[in-house]
Amino acid sequence: MGEQNAENNKSEETREIDITLSDQAIDETAKEDGPSADDVAALKQENADLKDRVLRALAEAENIRRRAEREVSEAKLYGAANFAREMLAFADNLRRAIESVPQDVRSDLAPSLGALIEGVELTEKDFLSRLARFGVKPIEALGMRFDPNQHEALFEIPDETRVAGTVAQVVEQGYLINDRVLRPAKVGVARGGPKS
Repeated sequence: MGEQNAENNKSEETREIDITLSDQAIDETAKEDGPSADDVAALKQENADLKDRVLRALAEAENIRRRAEREVSEAKLYGAANFAREMLAFADNLRRAIESVPQDVRSDLAPSLGALIEGVELTEKDFLSRLARFGVKPIEALGMRFDPNQHEALFEIPDETRVAGTVAQVVEQGYLINDRVLRPAKVGVARGGPKS
């Protein structure tokens, strides 16, 4: 059994020496003959692969930069959208307060009440101008062709004098922030009139 172990150890050493010798022979042959055509082709392929990876990484970095620029510009334009949307209820309440006193009754009111209504009108005008500084503006809907992107139709109004599909009544004013709809105008659409 001891002899068998000695033979196994000797054969492993012989194999290691043979492997080492064959590696050395390959290295020496490569030095003498220069790189083989397969080596050159492999290096060219590796170079092409690395070049492709670098180009892809550069393109990805450029896409990330563009996306970040776009997100920053959109944040500047539309960052106040949620706040502005909440403030529209205030604008609606000012408009309701003004409309609660009809124009023909205003001349008969006491001067102090007339001044109060005028103050509410000025407050509404000032508030809307401040919203406009941030790109918030009302949607012009009355008499316009119904646009589902800017208007929300609540009902149809039978009216043969108006062109069918135009906005005949505005129930709630709509607003844009820059070029996006902040809140669609709630409208009644004419029906039964001539086609446009």
